[in-house]
Amino acid sequence: MSADYATFGLSPAMRAGGVLVNGDYQVHRDFMDFVIDGRPLLHQLSDLDAVSPLAADVPPAVFTAQVRGLLLEADAPLPQSRYVIYGCPECESLECGAVTAVIERSGDDFVWRDFAWQTSEVADLDRNGYHGIGPFRFRGREYRTALELLLAAGDEEPPPRRRVLLIGARVDVLAKLAAALRTINIGADITGDAAGVPPEELRAYGAVAFGRAVDERVRASVRQALEGAGADVVYVDGLAPITPLLVAQIEAALDRSPPERRRLARLAARRGEADVVVTSTCRVQLIAYRLDRLYRTHTQEVFDGVLEPGEHRIPLDGRATKGQSFVVARTAGAVLTAPMIH
Repeated sequence: MSADYATFGLSPAMRAGGVLVNGDYQVHRDFMDFVIDGRPLLHQLSDLDAVSPLAADVPPAVFTAQVRGLLLEADAPLPQSRYVIYGCPECESLECGAVTAVIERSGDDFVWRDFAWQTSEVADLDRNGYHGIGPFRFRGREYRTALELLLAAGDEEPPPRRRVLLIGARVDVLAKLAAALRTINIGADITGDAAGVPPEELRAYGAVAFGRAVDERVRASVRQALEGAGADVVYVDGLAPITPLLVAQIEAALDRSPPERRRLARLAARRGEADVVVTSTCRVQLIAYRLDRLYRTHTQEVFDGVLEPGEHRIPLDGRATKGQSFVVARTAGAVLTAPMIH
């Protein structure tokens, strides 16, 4: 084994939920990702839709047990000293598949090796091993410090669950949007303004979404109330009364991962093409939404393929870009939206 050391760290990450083209829902998950040599490990594992065991929505006792396991203070959950590094974001069942690795001590160091895709109790390294990943040797102090900080944070009063505040004139649109957000594991409340809401409740919101008909007076009042409460929120101006599009906008706003570590870096749409920038090889789906003259919604998947790191210009079907049209780009861990500029 190489004596070279890799750096170890943790960084906030997100598995973006959403309303899919076929009407299915994809659950939103927040988690801590493993950052090795300055790069998220998940980005090195092809196009994998998965989350680490360090998820924000699991019970505190489960979260603590996962951290203790990575510190080798608890027995491995799988034979041969194997630990789950990434699992299914929907059910976390091994039957759906998981990335596992052997974690062991070497003196004061920690070593991650023999990464594999595993669907049963015993890993088959010959058939399902990630032969180009690892082994990684981490300095013990750096490794323990990063993980123990999570336990120290867990001893504090947990922050309230992040929610979204929806403000608009069309109650029917807001009700559909709130229902969709709750289905994908994001809390949502509807209100006409924020006057009289206790500060501790306002601080529970991570984003505020304004409908297009909300005037500037109401917007200014809401911002003043949230700023006075010390709320850390992102403001979203709804592009159109299209539920999947609005869900995607809110998901993008809730992404608190460092911009330099995001797989989907940029999206722009103009003159019948989409400009997409990705930072690692991944599958990208482009979905176009259009409102016709009767304000009916038309949905079309315009691209679904694997893109290499860099900038890509993708032609869009002319039918998908007429009138008021919008594009949503989605990867396993991120989503972006953009209006079509004619």
